[in-house]
Amino acid sequence: MTDPLQDPQFFKDPYATFARLRSAAPVHKMPTGSKGRYSYVVTGYAEARQAFVDPRLSKDTARFFAGQPSARKLHPAVSQNMLATDPPQHTRLRSAAGPAFTPGPVARMRPYIAQVVDAILDAWPPGEQVDLVAGLAVPLPVTVICQLLGVPEADRTMVAQWSNELFAAGQPDRIDAASHAIAGYMADLVGAKRSEPDGGLLHDLLVRSDAGELTADEVVSLAVLLLVAGHETTTNFIGNAILALIQHPDTLTRLRDNPQLIPTVLDELLRFDAPIGIATFRYSTEALTIGATEIPAGVPVLIAPGAANRDPSQFPMPDQLDLTRNSKSHLAFGHGIHRCLGAPLARAEGEIALTALLTRFPGLELAVPSENLEWRQTRLMRGLESLPVLL
Repeated sequence: MTDPLQDPQFFKDPYATFARLRSAAPVHKMPTGSKGRYSYVVTGYAEARQAFVDPRLSKDTARFFAGQPSARKLHPAVSQNMLATDPPQHTRLRSAAGPAFTPGPVARMRPYIAQVVDAILDAWPPGEQVDLVAGLAVPLPVTVICQLLGVPEADRTMVAQWSNELFAAGQPDRIDAASHAIAGYMADLVGAKRSEPDGGLLHDLLVRSDAGELTADEVVSLAVLLLVAGHETTTNFIGNAILALIQHPDTLTRLRDNPQLIPTVLDELLRFDAPIGIATFRYSTEALTIGATEIPAGVPVLIAPGAANRDPSQFPMPDQLDLTRNSKSHLAFGHGIHRCLGAPLARAEGEIALTALLTRFPGLELAVPSENLEWRQTRLMRGLESLPVLL
């Protein structure tokens, strides 16, 4: 059996594959790579929620791969970040970065987010063709997270390119090179913020470092993680949501005529086409049972939020976009202690961007047939390479 998650058709439409796997078993053993290795893929909703919170599923990738030969040369700031740790280390790191992404600070960012959106849309002439990914979904979250971190405007395009290359599936050398470039840049930026404090997020991390709560390497690692995770998923969220609305014109019309509804439908948009297809790496530290499936110790376990969000046992008629559905239990941001730190910021950016876009360009439509759209070739991220539209 080959790995169906590596099939080119999977990247175009993963939901048929997810449904097939889930119907066979909500937790599915499948081959991974070569040499007879295998993983367990979790596609059922109840099983995914269980797996997200089970402490026997570790995210400590360094421990899992210790002693295994590898030609990879990822920078430690990328390979050993907060997402690849367990408590108590994870708890300490998350508590250092978390305050900046709570509802209060995010609410104070909303005027700046709106300003960025308006500046982008002001340059778009009605009736013209634009790429909503390159023109809005990428620059908005990049600008916002760079503003939080204090990345100079002149450097933002460069760091966004490095971040994108970290997900260049099938190109390990390119990924490794990008990891060193972005980690080196952030190390230099952290040093600059130490010399000239600006009161921003990096300064807050440095204060914690000086208090002995973080090491110097952890400050750089957190900075890299916040930069990358702070915009990659939001880019996919915005692009996927806009495409879903364009492909459902009645829904698009309803929101265009009633923009006050947009904050209430974000969960359904996130459920319908989640920005994360397969969650980041976990493995079993001891034998356990998820659902009815026994999983031995020492094997990778891949949780698929994209599949869980289309599980009909949790969301009836899951392939339909339904604005009246209560989708608050979706798993697009994960669940448990590793739930996406930046979820409140992503929601704010998505809400503001969608509201402004639908209000200012009510005739929005695809500029190419939907079957010609290109999707990112990575099973981790579910997002478009581009989204050409007519305004």
